[in-house]
Amino acid sequence: MRSKVQNNINLKHILIGLSLLFILLLILRPNLTSSSPQPTQLVEKASQNEESHHQEEPSCRKIPSSLADTIIHYSTSNITPQQTFKEVSVTARVLQRKSPCNFLVFGLGHDSPMWSALNHGGRTVFLEEDKNWIETLTNKFPSLEAYHAKYNTKVSEADELMQVGKQEECRVVGDLRYSKCALALTELPSLFYEVEWDLIMVDAPTGYIPEAPGRMGAIYTAGMAARGRKEGETDVFVHDVDRVVEDRFSAEFLCEGYMKEQEGRLRHFTIPSHRSQLGMPFCS
Repeated sequence: MRSKVQNNINLKHILIGLSLLFILLLILRPNLTSSSPQPTQLVEKASQNEESHHQEEPSCRKIPSSLADTIIHYSTSNITPQQTFKEVSVTARVLQRKSPCNFLVFGLGHDSPMWSALNHGGRTVFLEEDKNWIETLTNKFPSLEAYHAKYNTKVSEADELMQVGKQEECRVVGDLRYSKCALALTELPSLFYEVEWDLIMVDAPTGYIPEAPGRMGAIYTAGMAARGRKEGETDVFVHDVDRVVEDRFSAEFLCEGYMKEQEGRLRHFTIPSHRSQLGMPFCS
């Protein structure tokens, strides 16, 4: 128990440190240049400094309130994100490269303020099955953009849905709203179908009991949304791959050939657009 408490404290300190480092880089980035100044530039800069010596000092930079709230939350709370430090780092590295970007997360949790902060300046959207939880967390963090998502499947139907997903109608890339595949989530909030997502995280819906919705549809739909973008590629992450549904459905519909890495219970796939390259096989 003592070791577990110590690990939680260490994780919290690491997250706080990463947040502070991110904010420091954000503040300093505009002042950095890609190359060293030339001698003439140094002379000009010295002249400018002398001329502005008696001018009023610029006001200090302020971080956005959403970032401030996130830092305070993790600094003062014993609740840590559901993913481990190593698992979080996989997605964080991609966000460091791609943000600001469009980031979709299936699930709204204690790690949501962190994901939103790591994609500062981009759009981070959360899809959550529990309306009451949406209200609770968005009241605490008003900057979070979250919507209710309905699921019509059950974990107990996973084997049947796996066979359905192998049929030809489930391999056709197109507008998911009109898909005839039983795995496709066709009733998500309209913005899901209107935005091209750069990153998609599947960490919901509930999937640990037979009566729960399970992540079969979320995994399939994430993969098809990635294939259906106009061009480029989408990074898709699936958490809890130690469970049967997440393991089998991610391998089948996100494809082992597209998998970049696995860290703990998290898998990372990079799926290219199939619309920009007609005739591409469903899996690489």
